[in-house]
Amino acid sequence: MFTDSHCHLNFPELLEKLTPIRAAMAEAQVDRALCICTTMEEFEGVHKLATDHDNFWATVGVHPDTEGLTEPSLQDLLDRAALPRVIAIGETGLDYYGMEDRKGGRTVADLEWQRERFRTHIRAARACRKPLVIHTRSASADTLRLLREEGEDGAGNLAGGVFHCFTETAEVARAALDMGYYISFSGIVTFKNAQDLRDVAAFVPMDRLLIETDSPYLAPVPYRGKVNNPSYVPFVAKQLAEVKGTSVQDIAEATSRNFDELFLNRSNAA
Repeated sequence: MFTDSHCHLNFPELLEKLTPIRAAMAEAQVDRALCICTTMEEFEGVHKLATDHDNFWATVGVHPDTEGLTEPSLQDLLDRAALPRVIAIGETGLDYYGMEDRKGGRTVADLEWQRERFRTHIRAARACRKPLVIHTRSASADTLRLLREEGEDGAGNLAGGVFHCFTETAEVARAALDMGYYISFSGIVTFKNAQDLRDVAAFVPMDRLLIETDSPYLAPVPYRGKVNNPSYVPFVAKQLAEVKGTSVQDIAEATSRNFDELFLNRSNAA
């Protein structure tokens, strides 16, 4: 019934509890999950989850905040994208959040390495025609600009993809949708102070909507502050159903259908 389109089941706090998590998923009718890669070093573990379990799939990519680890070449990404059950490139994108604290006072100009890495991922996705899983934080203008410059402008899309864990404005959502991208909402949409985000969710068409946990992070209400896992994704669906004035089942069916359309129907890795 439900599909978690973005989770990190390879992270230790989830991997060590994988058997009970899978049982909880089954009980919650969360039938499928996409396991997201954030470094080249962890790809093997992410891929093993997908090859060991017929309701998991994998991505390959390096998170924009990753520093000091393997920098992927175009060929690195393409080689891994060609493996069974690898259905997307990412997560990738740009993250300019906390320039003073998190990035040591560097400026946006100092983060050209992020932009070059993102370009490499876009080019890989276009070359293998698999979708991008995009992380953008305090960087939406550059994220959209680079996608357009690399040909992902809605007219020339070879990759397409999803803006995951969406927290941006309605204007950014509109731009992403106009470019042919999907929008995914996480447990943040259930938070008390997230009315602006719920307003954005109301705007996103049902045929471009995805749901996710981004677990182990961002557990939805009523589990906020606890370790998240894919069995909690129905709480995201419940909030979206309330926002859109429809049923949880409608949200589950639409988002699972959208997952198929974006990731599986176009992929030889399914």
